[in-house]
Amino acid sequence: MSRYYVFNGDADGLCALHQLRLADPSPAELVTGVKRDIKLLDRVQAGAGDCVTVLDVSLNSNRQELMRLLDAGANVEYFDHHYAGEIPHHHNLAAHIDVSAEVCTSILVDRHLQGKYRLWAIVAAFGDNLGPSARTLAEAVELAEAQIEKLAQLGEYLNYNGYGETVEDLHFHPAELYGEIKPYPDPFVFIAESAAFARLAAGFRDDIVMVDSLCPLLDGIHYAAYLLPDASWARRVSGVFANRLANDNPCRAHAVITHSGHGDYSVSVRASKANPQGADSLCMKFETGGGRKAAAGINRLPTGSLDRFLALFAEQFG
Repeated sequence: MSRYYVFNGDADGLCALHQLRLADPSPAELVTGVKRDIKLLDRVQAGAGDCVTVLDVSLNSNRQELMRLLDAGANVEYFDHHYAGEIPHHHNLAAHIDVSAEVCTSILVDRHLQGKYRLWAIVAAFGDNLGPSARTLAEAVELAEAQIEKLAQLGEYLNYNGYGETVEDLHFHPAELYGEIKPYPDPFVFIAESAAFARLAAGFRDDIVMVDSLCPLLDGIHYAAYLLPDASWARRVSGVFANRLANDNPCRAHAVITHSGHGDYSVSVRASKANPQGADSLCMKFETGGGRKAAAGINRLPTGSLDRFLALFAEQFG
């Protein structure tokens, strides 16, 4: 029997994986990539008796490959919070899917493990910009404010590492970053001891200051859109920048549009905190779009479609 873990390369995917691997460290093959590399099941060749665990990637985007694996006899356990469409009824599928705006995949894993490694779920929730949900979990384990802030910072750094057009844009390949996290059941020890944490912190500090001079491409009462330059730092910081805009302006929706380096754009959309709805439905109007109600994205937006996107964005949130 072979075991596979298929996971998104952002904070939520990493922390969901880490929780499950702390509970069951048996040998397994890891399948992952940059955050926007979500069609991951096509890389898995599993058959009868094999076990595949999928974390934080859309079922709807992987439906055909999921059915291929199920029909081949693989057992699939699926944890996710993105739009899934119709969930298949199959005796080999165990689906833990909740698209509620206040949950992330690591929270679903935390529920499954009955809170055994909850500190990592808190890290993930902060990384996914679910501050209220993260704080609710933190209060349940009676963390002090200084401890909460440390986990919030770690979540932001892990999420920041996942953004990029290719792994060359990242500080760490997500599988490599998991290898750095793997020895640490306690995230506070990881923060205190890991050279990987120090490297992410330094990279983040260098990149985030670059957005201070940016002006909106589109600026309305209830929305704003920003265009970032064609640079690795911009691709790395795009998701964190979108989250910060959402947190700093909770009554506005935001879009961060980034040059991919291949003649098109990637897009991060955040619905307003006051009304966290509509990001997924907007992005799914485009071929490579998807996500969840509060936060979604478009992996490849052709340059000729930018004006259409901006018009639909303004219509959706205006």
